[in-house]
Amino acid sequence: MATGLDGRSVIVTGAGSGIGRAAALAFAAEGSKVVVADLNAETAAKVVSEIEEAGGSAVAVTGDLSEQAVVDRVTSTAVERFGGVDVLVNNAGIMDRMSAAADVSDAEWERVIRVNLTAPFLLTRAVLPHLLKAGKGAIVNTASEAGLRGSAAGAAYTASKHGVVGLTKNLAVMYRDQGIRTNAIAPGGTATGIAVDIDGEAHGPQALGPYFGNVGRVSEPEEQAAAIVFLASDAASNINGVVLAVDNGWSAV
Repeated sequence: MATGLDGRSVIVTGAGSGIGRAAALAFAAEGSKVVVADLNAETAAKVVSEIEEAGGSAVAVTGDLSEQAVVDRVTSTAVERFGGVDVLVNNAGIMDRMSAAADVSDAEWERVIRVNLTAPFLLTRAVLPHLLKAGKGAIVNTASEAGLRGSAAGAAYTASKHGVVGLTKNLAVMYRDQGIRTNAIAPGGTATGIAVDIDGEAHGPQALGPYFGNVGRVSEPEEQAAAIVFLASDAASNINGVVLAVDNGWSAV
């Protein structure tokens, strides 16, 4: 089935590694022009090189996506280099320390919410005028298993990903009549290579431990990327407001 992604302008955040990198490469393989947005300039440049070496088109934009100036730069780069924005993938995110609420510092709470929820909102707000002008477009957010339940992460991360789910559904309702679809994936355990620092934490990891036996097979980033590409594609043209669990059945347990 044709994806309809050839020639489309796609922004992928957190595209320097893990799920974001896999998604950027997958969109490029479909013929999309990709804005590789990441905090790490070195990894972003490497992904751009991979895409270009395969005959694709990509550009890197680096910086903290919770800062409006960086958000504006990402958006303007897509418009100036590729003629607009057709697809936005809000994928960048960070883990917490698996902390229970009583153990979460103000700094940890603010950092996790800022990166995981505020940044996707800011970039979505910046991109929406371009999607509305075109009368079509797709947004795909990376939520999490932790956005579906209370037993997959600490308080800050769980709250942030429930927020992503809520934002996804609200956008789907608010903009469906303007031709804009918004969906999300909810990854389960995924081999991204990102370490979780739980040194000094006791209650949170201990309370969550019994639930992690249900994780099942850990997925590869490419499996998550395949779901993202599908939701952004014409093959999903009537799918809107869905949170697709890509978790080997963890959410069904």
